[in-house]
Amino acid sequence: MNLIKDAWIPVIRAKSGRGVIAPWQVVEQEDPVMELAAPRADFQGAMYQFLIGLLQTGFAPENLEEWLEYWDTPPGATLLQTRLNTLAAAFELDNLDGPAFMQDYAMPDGEKKGIAALLIEAPGGKTMKDNLDHFVKRDSVRSLCKSCAAMALFTLQTNAPSGGVGHRVGLRGGGPLTTLVLPSDQMPLWQTLWLNILDCEDMPEYRQDRVMGILPWMGPTRTSEKNGAETTPECVHQLQAYWGMPRRIRLDFPADVITGDCDLCDGKNVSLVGEYRTRNYGVNYTGNWVHPLTPYRFDPKKEKPPLSLKGQQGGLGYRHWLALTLASDDNGDAAAKIVRRYSEQRAPELKSQRIARLWCFGFDMDNMKARCWYDHTLPLFNLVPHQRKKLLQWADELISVASDVSSILRKQVKAAWFRRPEDAKGDMNMVAQDFWQRSEPVFYELLEQLTKVPIDQELPPSELYAKWEKKLVSLSLQLFDVWVLEAANEDMDMKRIITERDGLGKLIHSCKSMKTIKARALPEKEGMDGKGNVSLS
Repeated sequence: MNLIKDAWIPVIRAKSGRGVIAPWQVVEQEDPVMELAAPRADFQGAMYQFLIGLLQTGFAPENLEEWLEYWDTPPGATLLQTRLNTLAAAFELDNLDGPAFMQDYAMPDGEKKGIAALLIEAPGGKTMKDNLDHFVKRDSVRSLCKSCAAMALFTLQTNAPSGGVGHRVGLRGGGPLTTLVLPSDQMPLWQTLWLNILDCEDMPEYRQDRVMGILPWMGPTRTSEKNGAETTPECVHQLQAYWGMPRRIRLDFPADVITGDCDLCDGKNVSLVGEYRTRNYGVNYTGNWVHPLTPYRFDPKKEKPPLSLKGQQGGLGYRHWLALTLASDDNGDAAAKIVRRYSEQRAPELKSQRIARLWCFGFDMDNMKARCWYDHTLPLFNLVPHQRKKLLQWADELISVASDVSSILRKQVKAAWFRRPEDAKGDMNMVAQDFWQRSEPVFYELLEQLTKVPIDQELPPSELYAKWEKKLVSLSLQLFDVWVLEAANEDMDMKRIITERDGLGKLIHSCKSMKTIKARALPEKEGMDGKGNVSLS
């Protein structure tokens, strides 16, 4: 199966509904493709990245003008097919005698594993040996069709968590967070993909004449045994950021083709893949790799390499909005390069599209264990630089006080539950998560109103800060009552509960961040104009 020429990607079309396409068919206009329809959420995110990587590698626009041209009028299917076909030789999935997609170039032997081990949440050998596969059962997946095997392979290589001695993590680290820009309105899949393509002027480092080193499976693996190589951006073409291949894997396609039903999708009586071989010490990505679809934390002293943001326990929410949408590397954090390009360059050009969305997704990994898959959408705003600077400050103030209130609430609930809270063990994150989820709608309501503040107004509207102060105080007291009075605690000591509830209000009002909010919430003083200047009248 060739992943460029053959139809294998599950999609939903505007008229005919579900079907499968080859990559170049994303631009067909008569019955446009509206969405991908992968059988799993992690495959869905991976397939977006696969198509974006293909376009970035084989169809990147020269400049903003060409990007805008193809945004308004997608290229013809014949043109895109011709351009992508130049890569087709590298996208054979089941090539037995040469390079195969995302697979080790030459691996005559290796440890045999069932195909289910490609799935990131699959129980490992020790888990099954100890009979601990309670929630994700062994043998629930025995065979995959070639389409699902390709999706599973790419998903593992691009998200690869730690996998034991010598089994390398992905180019962005294990379980990276991916952020994609989405149109505000429902549009064909082409527009969604194109929003996440950089032009060549945006990425001059991608215009190297050297074409070798983009697709690591097209040559001998840069192995990383004791005397093996580390792979930095200087060693290979930087477009390899889209095609990282840390794991040495070779799918096994038996000479006698096995047919049957796929255990993941609705494929019936199709060719199946049941096993693969693997070895450790594959490509070891080190150094200053920066993937354009991932936010990073940079070392202000530039002594350490960038650290990609990862999925985390409790998922994503408005407390991450700044880091994922507006942050630059001035303070160490930076939104993904594609997000910054949209906000700073493309949003002003797409005047009809005032607000877009940011789709954030990734695994929450605990070393080799997948705890959860999260995805979330956040708003993106079309702002001029001065507006962006003000919103950065104002949103930071709103989020900072919410973070402090969340911590205080969690501490006071624990103190109300237990006579000796410092000795009590257990996870209190569910209290904080409840707080973040219930306060999120109000935050985004205020955020949208702050984006509409006139450009020449330097102070935020006091009534918005007053509303946030009132919401946080009332919500924290409400949640205290829910988590303490409506739940079974150690002894229901009402004296202790009332004391901790009173303490909750006092601690909230006295914390530094709340004092900032309360000062902002005061009506503008006489003698001050809307710009924060002293009036002499």
